[in-house]
Amino acid sequence: MKLDNIKLKELAHLARLEFSDEELIDIGNDLKKIIEFCDQLKSVDTEGIDPLIYLSDEINVLRDDQIKHGLKKEDALKNAPASDSDYFKVPKVITK
Repeated sequence: MKLDNIKLKELAHLARLEFSDEELIDIGNDLKKIIEFCDQLKSVDTEGIDPLIYLSDEINVLRDDQIKHGLKKEDALKNAPASDSDYFKVPKVITK
């Protein structure tokens, strides 16, 4: 793949990035190195090798969900600095 300034500017636009001319040169050089490395990976013979799905053979041991009763509404509202019948009162955060 040939990378020129036009292609780099298109990629930058798609990624919503802006670069100066100097930064564009540096980014272009880095991207060329990445592409060269990926091209090296294409030359590796992977015939007969299964794709790696998990990094280890460990299996997660999960516990069963258990229903536990939490605080009653009245007890939770006792700890609130301000409440209104069934609800916590909090300062307004969103403005129009």
